[in-house]
Amino acid sequence: MSVDDVDVLVIGAGLAGLRCAAVLAAAGSDVRVWEAADDVGGRVRTDLVDGFRCDHGFQVLNPAYPELPRAVDVDALRLQGFGPGVAVRRDRGSTVWVHPLRSPARVPAMLARGGLGPRNLVSVARWATPALRPRALKAASNDTSMRDALDAAGVRGELRRVIDRFLAGVLLEDSGETSNAFVLLLLRMFVFGVPALPAGGMHALPRLLAEPIEARIDMQHNVVGMSRDGGEWRVESPGGSIRARHVVIAADPVTAAGLAGLPEPRMRSVVTDWWAADEAPTDPPMLWVDGRTHPTGPVLNTSVISAAAPTYAPAGRHLIAASALVGADGVEPDEAVVRRHAGDILGTDAKRWERLTRHVIPGALPAQPPPLAARRPVRLPDGRWVCGDHRDTASIQGALVSGRRTAEALLRAGK
Repeated sequence: MSVDDVDVLVIGAGLAGLRCAAVLAAAGSDVRVWEAADDVGGRVRTDLVDGFRCDHGFQVLNPAYPELPRAVDVDALRLQGFGPGVAVRRDRGSTVWVHPLRSPARVPAMLARGGLGPRNLVSVARWATPALRPRALKAASNDTSMRDALDAAGVRGELRRVIDRFLAGVLLEDSGETSNAFVLLLLRMFVFGVPALPAGGMHALPRLLAEPIEARIDMQHNVVGMSRDGGEWRVESPGGSIRARHVVIAADPVTAAGLAGLPEPRMRSVVTDWWAADEAPTDPPMLWVDGRTHPTGPVLNTSVISAAAPTYAPAGRHLIAASALVGADGVEPDEAVVRRHAGDILGTDAKRWERLTRHVIPGALPAQPPPLAARRPVRLPDGRWVCGDHRDTASIQGALVSGRRTAEALLRAGK
């Protein structure tokens, strides 16, 4: 079994690992990346099913993420944006709540349709205003749960239902126990950017990150052992061994915890169903949520993906997605139930939709309870390094920042 030597071994080619390795390589480090799977991306993957692009779980990319343009050429992703706002299925009919900064001309009509009276607007402004001070949020010592913060601000009624259900699809939890400071950081991103999808699917992002370091990435290298070897680390996989001065653990949060000897983070799970249709179910190209007092099913959000991102479907056909939570007992909602509820939200009969695939992601996102810990240590007591969205914020932004932050800390330590 051959043994190679490198300066830095990065374990995991997800967003954080790729970002870390790229920063190290750009600084002149001899870096190698080991990835257990057959492709880069980690939890960010896209399947091609009968000509349709189906991302693993409902994922979107917000161009307002500050780290994104630092990491990649955003124009190369050819982003396709959703409509600015959210569409709401109501107890009677439906409505669209537009982004007031991007569609100001439509605000009066939106207010006239009800659900957003002056009292509601004052209460939501009271809750959301701290989002304009992101540094204060990251350092907040009085952080509480989103649920308690919304209660304290007096956000109630239909507006509260829509906020709760929209954010449940973002946070992958419907109890409101996520850090309110974290939610407000995400809200800031929604204020300044409209979620979008790359023309090639979400997997285009990790592939773009990997391009400058492609020759340094070894696929299907699963780590089976790691030990100290003098002043270096010896890391073993079924295909060989490697010695490295530094090891960066950038695997998924659960695997990383096992390799690093850290407590396993609590993870959120989601199931996303994908269907094809010959006719577009609805308009506009927005994310839809169920704002009714009594929802008719488990769907967190649904959308006609191809209406926002035409490259996700073959010409003349349409792609629909809907996401729901996996139960605490691990039980997945029945596809027929998810389909029926998605059609109900979109205001169409879903019986003729063609089932494409279902993605069950048991560890889609780390939980982010209060108080917000936006910057966890990246160096372990034994000298190894660790990065990922479980070390910063549970988001694409957090993963990219964590990778860069770890690389910069390692470079400083090596001087």
